[in-house]
Amino acid sequence: MGSRLLLAMVLSFALPLFGGKDIGPVSTLNFVVLKNDNGKPVRNAGVVLHSVDDKGRQEKGGLELKTDAEGKASYEGVPYGKLRIQVLASGFQTFGADYDINQPTMEITIKLKRPKGQYSIYDEPSGDKATEDKKDVPKQ
Repeated sequence: MGSRLLLAMVLSFALPLFGGKDIGPVSTLNFVVLKNDNGKPVRNAGVVLHSVDDKGRQEKGGLELKTDAEGKASYEGVPYGKLRIQVLASGFQTFGADYDINQPTMEITIKLKRPKGQYSIYDEPSGDKATEDKKDVPKQ
């Protein structure tokens, strides 16, 4: 009984992703998500799959996977065609790319980068003007 419920839940999530139509040949996708700077796995990263139409637009629906402690996630039954893959993880830049799914099994390795430093027009330069102004104020 429990395995039937699990199967029904998986199918209910997968059908919106692929439009519920005859999907033809399918692929198994194996993902590995690594840190770009040291090659270590990223655990609990969200791997989001969206089908893409002929005009390159993301279709409605989708599926989210989570990576395990080794940075791995996999999904079986993905139809051949264009697929948009996004990876989100705390402390890393969001990754996004379109892939052409065209083989029975595909290994996809994604390397996440740390965010770059941000700049602001409101930051004071190294010669802090406020400190310099205080030097010129006469004492009373």
